[in-house]
Amino acid sequence: MALKVNKLTDRSVRGFKSKGYYSDGDGLYLVVSGTGGRSWIYRYRSGGARRDLGLGSFLDVSLVDARLARDAAKRAVAAGRDPLECGQSAPIPAPVAPMDPPRPVRVEGRPTLLACWKDYVAAQEGGWRGRKTKAGWMRSIERHAAAIKNRPIDEIDVEAVLSVVQPMWLTKAESAGKLRERLERVLDYARVMKLRTGENPALWKGNLNHLLPPRPRLQRGHMPAMPYVQIPAFMKRLADSQGMSARALEFTILTASRETMTLEATWGEIRDDVWELDKSRMKERAFRQPLSVGALAVLEAIRPARVRPNQLIFPGPKGGVMSNMAMDMLLRDLASGCTPHGMRSTFRDWAGDETHYAREVIEECLAHAVGDETERAYRRSDALRKRREVMQAWSAYCLPGSVSSGA
Repeated sequence: MALKVNKLTDRSVRGFKSKGYYSDGDGLYLVVSGTGGRSWIYRYRSGGARRDLGLGSFLDVSLVDARLARDAAKRAVAAGRDPLECGQSAPIPAPVAPMDPPRPVRVEGRPTLLACWKDYVAAQEGGWRGRKTKAGWMRSIERHAAAIKNRPIDEIDVEAVLSVVQPMWLTKAESAGKLRERLERVLDYARVMKLRTGENPALWKGNLNHLLPPRPRLQRGHMPAMPYVQIPAFMKRLADSQGMSARALEFTILTASRETMTLEATWGEIRDDVWELDKSRMKERAFRQPLSVGALAVLEAIRPARVRPNQLIFPGPKGGVMSNMAMDMLLRDLASGCTPHGMRSTFRDWAGDETHYAREVIEECLAHAVGDETERAYRRSDALRKRREVMQAWSAYCLPGSVSSGA
């Protein structure tokens, strides 16, 4: 069986917090130190001995570039040359053992539901937007399907699915619905991998819909939003707050961005007065957000002496991605009942009530898809110039009397 390569993603490497070595495959490892530092090595054998070639810090070398460096070193080894002796880099001390993923659990040679679940997650997580998705998948099976997780995958039937879904179908409707959908996907995956045959026991239509009542509709409501008339006074209180979470919240409000966009932002995404986010960071497409004077001032206040491309703009206390609760907790102290995401609604209300900017331009500022599929196919521009005016006006409103307002 061929060894899996390119196992890591940019999101996953930022999420590793425990000290160790994480394999990307084909000899490339991400090394996480006890202090949270991250660096790349290429592991190979020369003259019968194992050697580690340092490829640079993750802050300077992206995952793509690390793979290119690995491939170049691999070609040198294949040609009979030792990259270390060629003076490419100094060796990094070898760890006790690399942290390879655990082997799938099997029962009498047959993979279990848990093993297939993990394999499916590993296959799909590269296309997921954030770290929360993987965590949610693993919570589903560990909290709600623990009773059947160690059963062989080919023994999971309708009764097994009902045994974990039915008890919470009416009391924890959202969790039950997600569990059923995820079971359906994993069981389909197992069928495609020829690990089971027959109908999918977690299928809803024509199957479980005859055995379970309609799931209660979720009444989620809108994210609590601050009235925009309160924003100027709030921003003054926020400016007096210390810590990286306060600066992250300022930036989030001034750019009308989503929390994840801010928390995973790197200095390499800042191009003069434009914030450029790759498609992998967004829901549907790459996105550019013009940065107002106020937003740029936030960046200048925390800009390090040496800016490195993959360095997080708003790192957590240990250097990794800041917890998504950091801004929430700060808001809880400064403006109880409001949420960071609700600030996007605050911006939308202000723009709609207090300005004459076109609806399409305002929606573009929020990174919303504008128009139907046909209209978007013909719309090639993202109205950057017009959006720059909107974001500067928002900054001036949020920070009256400051340089952001032109005073």
